[in-house]
Order: sequence, then C-alpha cells, then structure tokens
Amino acid sequence: MMVTATNVRLWMLAAVTLVTVLLWLPLSPLAAGVASESGSDLVVAFLDVGQGDGIFIQTPDGVQVLIDGGPDGSVLRSLGEVLPWGDRSLDLVVGTHPDKDHVAGLVDVLERFSVTQILRTENVSDTAASKAFDRAVADEGAEVAYARAGQVWRLGSDVTLTVLSPVGNPEAWESNASSIVALVRYGDIEFLLTGDAPAGTETFLVERHGSALQAEVLKLGHHGSRTSSDAVFLGVVQPQYAVVSAGKDNDYGHPHAEVVERVAQAGVRLVSTAEEGIVMFASDGKTVRLFRKE
Repeated sequence: MMVTATNVRLWMLAAVTLVTVLLWLPLSPLAAGVASESGSDLVVAFLDVGQGDGIFIQTPDGVQVLIDGGPDGSVLRSLGEVLPWGDRSLDLVVGTHPDKDHVAGLVDVLERFSVTQILRTENVSDTAASKAFDRAVADEGAEVAYARAGQVWRLGSDVTLTVLSPVGNPEAWESNASSIVALVRYGDIEFLLTGDAPAGTETFLVERHGSALQAEVLKLGHHGSRTSSDAVFLGVVQPQYAVVSAGKDNDYGHPHAEVVERVAQAGVRLVSTAEEGIVMFASDGKTVRLFRKE
C-alpha cells in the first residue's frame, strides 16, 4: 500500500483514539473501591474463587499480596474485580498448603503476573495440582521463602504479616495441618487467616498465644468445616466478622451447620463468598468496615 500523508494522519488518529479509549476504560466498582480506599487504608478482599481460598491484600503503601488462588483460573477473574486494568504484578504470593483448592489457581497467577516473593511450606503432595504449583514457582524465578512460626513480613511501613504456624518443617505433616496460619496487623486491627488449619492446630495456637490471637476478622479454617473453628478458639479470637471462603452449593456442605451455630452463639457476624461473592474489608488501623458493593 502506498504511504501518503493522508494515511499517516489516519494511522496517527487511530493510535490516539486507541490510547484515549484505554486510558478511559472504567474500573470495576470493586477495583474503584480498592483504589479509593487504599490511599490510607488496608484493604483485604476474600475473593470469589468457588470452593477454595483466595485472599488479596493491598496496604496503604500499595504493597499487594495474594494468599492462595483457589482451585482453578477463576482467581484471575476475581483479581480483575479488585485490581486496576493492566495491573499484572504482585509483591508477595503465599501458598498456604499444596491442596488443589488453594494452589491450583496460583499456577495461572504465576504465569500471568510478575511476582517478587513467594512464601510457601515444604509440604508437598503427589497430586497434579501440587506438582504444577512446584513447577510454576520454579519457573517464576521469584525469591522463595519457607514459612516458620515467628517470621514477620513487613508489608510497607505500617502493616505486618506474622506467621503463627507451622512450627518446624511440615514436610511430613498431613496437608491441612501444614497450613500457613498468618496474622495481618494494621494499627489496632488484625486479620487472622487460617488456611485449612484443623482444630488441633487451633488448640496449639491458643495454648501458645492465648489472647494475642484476638482479631477483628477471622477466616474460618477449612471453608467452615466442622473440623475447624471450635468454640474455645472462637472465644479466644473474639472476632467481629467470621469469613467463610467456599463455593455456593458445594458438595461438602460448607459451612457446616455446627460451625454456623458456634459462630452465632459467639455473637459473631458471618459472611460468606458463597453468598456475597467477593467479601472486602477496609481498615484505617482503628476500625474495620465491610466494604459494600455498589
């Protein structure tokens, strides 16, 4: 095709139009919410990943963390609801334990996002999901650390993530028991994130930490299974909110009726990704509020 001044002007006009459209692409309501809240707030979003766990954290300093990624690539859609268009980087990715409903989606995340650091445990399994996660971690080339109780990760200047479990090398542990349990703190506000930790781990944590486990938001262990969230643990944590991360009408019956009753008896507000979709909280370090979707 002959290049003429008219053609050049048309190409330039098309390029300017495309850039303008891209710049004016609207954020989703939740992504706009994160952008507006995160100027001075900690934002913690329990993602809608079906029957699994996925938790996105953005600190006031803009540090972005993803804890688990659910059972499949649906985590990418859910992340798209809380991230600005075109954002394809994460500062820290945490795989709490190698079960499919926690790390399979992280394979897709690691393929599409640039990740600076990865926190995981030595616990592995023979499953396809666990092996795929191991390969994805190796291919990412990020700095890899293995979780140990007592580690404190600084997420910017004012937010910390403290590892409470596992204590020691969990390579030979049952996978749920090997879950990374973490306490995220911003000022006076804490989020206790438990992976699939069973009641035995909860008992150990109560004995080891006592009232230091108190947190305003508790992610119930193992998707609200009766194997976790016992009454003593709930009584020590004393959360305002208890979050269930589970799929709607899932085959396991999560959350189990016993757990729902325990939470109600403790006077705690229960919120669930199965019913609400993405469940997002914002905190100024003094109070915590449930973000209401438009």
